[in-house]
Amino acid sequence: MSAGRHLAGAHGAQPAGATPDAPDAPGAPGTQVTPERGDRLEAAASVLALLADRTRLALMERLGRGEADVTTLTEACGAARPSVSQHLAKLRLAGLVTTRKDGRRVVYALGHGHLRRLVDEALNVADHQLGSLPPHD
Repeated sequence: MSAGRHLAGAHGAQPAGATPDAPDAPGAPGTQVTPERGDRLEAAASVLALLADRTRLALMERLGRGEADVTTLTEACGAARPSVSQHLAKLRLAGLVTTRKDGRRVVYALGHGHLRRLVDEALNVADHQLGSLPPHD
């Protein structure tokens, strides 16, 4: 995705030719799902599907607070170490987490800040649902 597309689509700016009143839902009147938009929706759905697992979400939430090794991540999410390693491999393969070596340890980090904010917002929605809090912007 180009930087211009990223800024236009992800940060509220209107893409060229878009109207402020045009509905954003796929298939809504006045909206076409172009091949580029279809690819973008597919990529976003893939990210959300990966985050739809409790263990992976817990890993991402912990990594949102900073880098960590497998031992720290295993303690943080309460899953077995082999399971944590498998989940981290999936997240790494998808580009959602990065790794670096620190001696013999492998240290994991989020791929970028958008992921931290996405996980934080998902957890905020959960807080509202569990606490019966009213919706807000």
